[in-house]
Amino acid sequence: MAGDGNSAYGSRPFKRSRSHFADRITADGRDGWPVRAGRYRLVVSRACPWASRALISRRLLGLEKALSLAVADPVQDDRSWRFTLDPDGRDPVLGIRFLSEAYDRRETGYPGGVSVPAIVEVTGGTLVTNDYQRITLDLATEWTALHREGAPDLYPRARRDEIDAVMAEVYEDVNNGVYRAGFATGQTEYEAACAGVFRRLEALADRLARQRYLVGDTITEADIRLFTTLVRFDAVYHGHFKCNRWKLSENPVLWAYARDLYQTPGFGDTVDFDHIKRHYHQVHTGINPTGIVPLGPDLSGWLAPHHREELGGRPFGDGTPPGPVPADEEVPARGRP
Repeated sequence: MAGDGNSAYGSRPFKRSRSHFADRITADGRDGWPVRAGRYRLVVSRACPWASRALISRRLLGLEKALSLAVADPVQDDRSWRFTLDPDGRDPVLGIRFLSEAYDRRETGYPGGVSVPAIVEVTGGTLVTNDYQRITLDLATEWTALHREGAPDLYPRARRDEIDAVMAEVYEDVNNGVYRAGFATGQTEYEAACAGVFRRLEALADRLARQRYLVGDTITEADIRLFTTLVRFDAVYHGHFKCNRWKLSENPVLWAYARDLYQTPGFGDTVDFDHIKRHYHQVHTGINPTGIVPLGPDLSGWLAPHHREELGGRPFGDGTPPGPVPADEEVPARGRP
C-alpha cells in the first residue's frame, strides 16, 4: 500500500512515508510526462484504500480506455506486489512479474517500499509516479481532455479550499488514523489514535446528517477519500486494527452515507471485499500471525436502501453516471455482496 513499507509487519510504530516519485502527468507535460491516451498504465491493488481512490476516480471520469489498468495480487511477498492474477504471473502489457521491476527501471536500488497506486509508462515500463495524494487530483484536473462526456467535476475550483480542509482532517484522523491505531506498539499510542478515529467519525456524522455529501451537493474528491476507509471499516479496521468502539453499521448516518456511495456507479463496482480481507489478514503477520481470514462480516447490508436521496444533492452534478464496468475489470462474485 501507499507508504506502508515494512511497518506493515508491526515491528515498530507506524509512520507513513512520503511518495518518493512525485512526478506529475499534466496537460502541458511540465514534468516531462504529458497526458496522452494509452501512454500510461495504472497499477493498483483492490485491497489498498489509497489505490482504490484512483480506481474510483478513473471510473467516474471515464478514463478506462485512456489509462489502462493492472490489478496486482492482494497478497504480496518480499519482492513486492505480484501480477499472479494474470496468465503466467506476468502483466500482459508491461511484461513484468513484480511492480518492483518498474521501480528498478526508474531508480536502481531504490531503498523505499514498493507502493500502489503507481502509474507506469507503457513503453519502457518505467515508474512515473507513486504520489497517491496527487494522482487522483491530477486525473480530475489535468486529464480533462480525455474525460468522458458527462464526467463529474470531482475537484471544483470554487470549492477547493473547503475540499482540501475536509480531506486534511479525514486523512490525519481517519485514513491514516486507522493505521496508526492498528500498528501501534504501545497502549497510549493506540488509545490516542483510536480515540482520534472515532472523534473525527462522529464529527463527520454530524456534518453528513445535514447534507448528502461532504462538500456541496455533489460527489467530490473528499467523498472518495472518506469512502475508501469506510468501506473497509467493518471488514478489517474494526477487528484487525482494533478500531472497535463501534462498527460502521452501528452508526446510522455514516452507514447510510457509505451505502449511498457504494450503490453509486463508480464506487461499489470497484470494491473487492475478498481482496481486502485476504490482504490485511494474510500480509500483516505482525498483527495476525496465523494468517486466518475471517468469514464475516455479512456483506448483504451494503445493498440495503439508504434513503440519502431525501437530503437532495446531485451525485454527478450536471454530469451523468459512468457506463457499465468493462468486462475484464468486473469484480468477481466472491468479492461482492
